[in-house]
Amino acid sequence: MRSITRVSGIFMMIFFIASCAPTVKVSSDYDRAATFTGYKTFSLYDVKTKGSVSPLNAERITNAIKANMIAKGFTETATDPDIMINAMTFVKDKQSVTANTNYYGYGGMYRPYGYWGGGMASGTTTYNTYDYKDGSLIIDIVDAKTQKVVWQGTGNAEIDSAPKNPDEFISGAVKKILDQFPPGAKK
Repeated sequence: MRSITRVSGIFMMIFFIASCAPTVKVSSDYDRAATFTGYKTFSLYDVKTKGSVSPLNAERITNAIKANMIAKGFTETATDPDIMINAMTFVKDKQSVTANTNYYGYGGMYRPYGYWGGGMASGTTTYNTYDYKDGSLIIDIVDAKTQKVVWQGTGNAEIDSAPKNPDEFISGAVKKILDQFPPGAKK
């Protein structure tokens, strides 16, 4: 019985820690005419950062893209790659506003012979603002021969504060985006 309690406690702790990390929403699009099976080599040619993305995080993004592409069986090359990879980050300050109304009171009563009595009601509305950073990472994959974008993946997250482990967060976000590349591949 103690081992079941211990296992449930560990499971709850892992669930709590995982739920505290920002959630990355991912989407992708690709050229339906492109043949992705012919791509074997890649080169990362540009990482552009806009907003408050540090050079350290730009390097983490670069390393995560390379590691994910190599794990997928691609080979990095500096000369004559099949595809070139470009990454862009955007961080914007945003604000969310919520309204909560506290309404209470009572009204009259409806009788078969008509409405009877009046009511008294009161209420207040409270507005709350919440400042956050909206971060986006866009990864473009370009056919090196045609110079056309053949695949684009986007990851977006609301970031309340800096992640406790930026290496893990960035690596996870890049992996989640690149899980959708190449299109039609088994996951």
